[in-house]
Amino acid sequence: MSIKIALAGNPNSGKTTLFNAITGSNQFVGNWPGVTVEKKEGRLKWNKDIIITDLPGIYSLSPYTLEEVVSRNYILNNKPDVILNIIDGTNLERNLYLTTQLAELGIPVLIAVNMMDIVDKNGDEINIKQLSKNTGCEVVEISALKGAGIKEAADRAVEIAKENKKTIPAHSFSKEVERVLGEISNRIGDSVEDSQKRFYAVKLFERDEKIRDTAKDLPDVEKIIEDTEEKMDDDSESIITNERYNYISSIIGDCLKKKRNNSLSLSDKIDRIVTNRFLALPIFAVVMFVVYYISITTVGGIATDWANDGVFGDGWHLFGIGTSAYEEAYDNYETSEQIVSSHNEGLSQAKILDEDGNITDTIDITPESAKEAESIAEAGEPDPANYGVWVKGIPVIIESGLDAVHCADWLKSLILDGIVAGVGAVLGFVPQMFILFMFLAILESCGYMARIAFIMDRIFRKFGLSGKSFIPMLIGTGCGVPGIMASRTIENDRDRKMTIMTTTFIPCGAKLPIIALIAGALFNGAWWVAPSAYFVGIAAIICSGIILKKTKMFAGEPAPFVMELPSYHLPTVTNVLRSMWERGWSFIKKAGSIILLSTIFIWFTSNFGFVDGHIRMLDDLSSGILASIGNVISPIFAPLGWGDWKSSVAAITGLVAKENVVGTLGILFGFADVSENGTQIWGTLANSYTAAAAYSFLVFNLLCAPCFAAMGAIKREMNNTKWFFFAVGYQTIFAYVVSLCVYQIGSLFAGGSFGIGTVVAILLIVFFIYMLVRPYKEPSRLKDMPIKV
Repeated sequence: MSIKIALAGNPNSGKTTLFNAITGSNQFVGNWPGVTVEKKEGRLKWNKDIIITDLPGIYSLSPYTLEEVVSRNYILNNKPDVILNIIDGTNLERNLYLTTQLAELGIPVLIAVNMMDIVDKNGDEINIKQLSKNTGCEVVEISALKGAGIKEAADRAVEIAKENKKTIPAHSFSKEVERVLGEISNRIGDSVEDSQKRFYAVKLFERDEKIRDTAKDLPDVEKIIEDTEEKMDDDSESIITNERYNYISSIIGDCLKKKRNNSLSLSDKIDRIVTNRFLALPIFAVVMFVVYYISITTVGGIATDWANDGVFGDGWHLFGIGTSAYEEAYDNYETSEQIVSSHNEGLSQAKILDEDGNITDTIDITPESAKEAESIAEAGEPDPANYGVWVKGIPVIIESGLDAVHCADWLKSLILDGIVAGVGAVLGFVPQMFILFMFLAILESCGYMARIAFIMDRIFRKFGLSGKSFIPMLIGTGCGVPGIMASRTIENDRDRKMTIMTTTFIPCGAKLPIIALIAGALFNGAWWVAPSAYFVGIAAIICSGIILKKTKMFAGEPAPFVMELPSYHLPTVTNVLRSMWERGWSFIKKAGSIILLSTIFIWFTSNFGFVDGHIRMLDDLSSGILASIGNVISPIFAPLGWGDWKSSVAAITGLVAKENVVGTLGILFGFADVSENGTQIWGTLANSYTAAAAYSFLVFNLLCAPCFAAMGAIKREMNNTKWFFFAVGYQTIFAYVVSLCVYQIGSLFAGGSFGIGTVVAILLIVFFIYMLVRPYKEPSRLKDMPIKV
């Protein structure tokens, strides 16, 4: 028979780190509330009969947030055999508040005091025996991050579960409160087990209405509560809260001895700079610029060029052996061709041009130099395989294999022009994504991401959003689905709905290939494109917050933002790599499933069409089924600057999965057909867009309705069909308007003509500004007013 162990504790107590360590799971570890929104299950690495459940991080068992509801319902309904309560040894007093509640549940509880390495480093002392006596629970010491004591803690939890000894809380409240709780317990009767009567009595006294959903025939104790509130001159919930903290304060001196040190900690000193009112935002901007610059433009750009040109191109020189010799030979070949061309035109000098058409050198033409150049040009373009150690790319290897088995032309086209070109165009950006995910994991693990949420709360509140709204958006940089789900941590329903509607404006991992494609192919790798995409997302969220908060549906003050800032610490290599791999592998799996099916569909519909009433393969893509569909919808996007059928179809297929945008363009523009040195990658695509149209295309795909998976998450979280369509409709219309303004105004500044599109764009901008600056509408009814006690 399986034994069920529930891990419970405050956010940032190290609960999920312990879960990963003892189960081998790849569950994401963050440092803000809401990372673990739902319970996660795994099995003990050294005993598969033991089921470990990682509950959301909570501060109490009061049902105010979804995390608290999930945790409490699991414990009450599923009744785990033992609760392993992880508490932060550096914040003992605050963590014991939850412990006093868990001890009342009538379930065996084992306390694991975590971060003992930091406690020892600080010179503090925790009396484990006294802590056990004062709480009524057995206590062990661990360091989840270092792996110290975790096996012993898990094994002891299993032993306690087998003993099945109910935990009897050692804490007691004042005589008056104990008398009232005793009276309520007596009234509960047999509808609740004796071991849980105190917990139910406390919750009934606190007027916890949700507790009635977990048990039948609970008594009406309102008269008792009112009499006690009048006698103690306080509300019932505050009475219990004060009683718990009074008890914790009375015992903490026996359990904890702190080293007297009034100096600021290292974390406090760092926070004086990075959370400074004036420096915080510039520092954040610099950090994100550096992250995207390295991930997209420099290291990530080099890695992605290698993946696109080599792995999914013609091939590459192993360890770079032979690259310089080949480049020298290729430059010599290019120069020779230009000399021959100038000589044939009767010129005495040859102006040598680079790939951008700039003059790099001028060479005098003599009979000897002309003859030598002609000889080199006739020899043909050098083959990189003849230099150094050459490794063939995947398309070349597959094509050779297909030719060897005399594969049918249609199947060869499907595999090379459909699957390899489409999926390869997406997977070619994996190196950039892994590098970006690595940096985000480092920022999360070290504690800086929690500071960003704190910093952004100052700004967000001015625009009608809570700082808690920024947490889902940060999580959404990996994938929009968990980002949308993380909105559950927002108590205010208006704020939660607005967060769901705006979270996907932040570029997720699936949109990264689109950003990299636009930056590389259409802006010559410009450094500013990737960071600007991130800040366009933030600007869209802020503007949406201002506009929506001024509507009747979202009027009201945002909920207050309370969040713990964890101490800074060096990220562990294991956690960083786990987070990076989890996000990256999720993307690769999607490319191997959804995108694979999508590229097959796109290849078929683009290469086949109806001729004389029969469907057959065509030589011209513009006559295919997909082109016919694209031509119907393309006029819709013409005002945005990319009204051709190929771009229109790519934007629509992005609704299945955002990676499909690149995969579709890869098939329709033939990304697989690149020059051997890779310098002309996506040249056809680059010639199809102006700069304004390219950025308009990028902005639309960043801001419009997300992929089907994220739409499904929106529908689940909204739990209302009308709200779902309103959210998706708002995102799409907002994206269309912004993209139209980007193209029309951008074209005007780039020397374009002033036309009807420009007039519409100007009117939309004026209306947009009006919506931003118009005064707030105060709620007209009392029940619309936000009430905080």
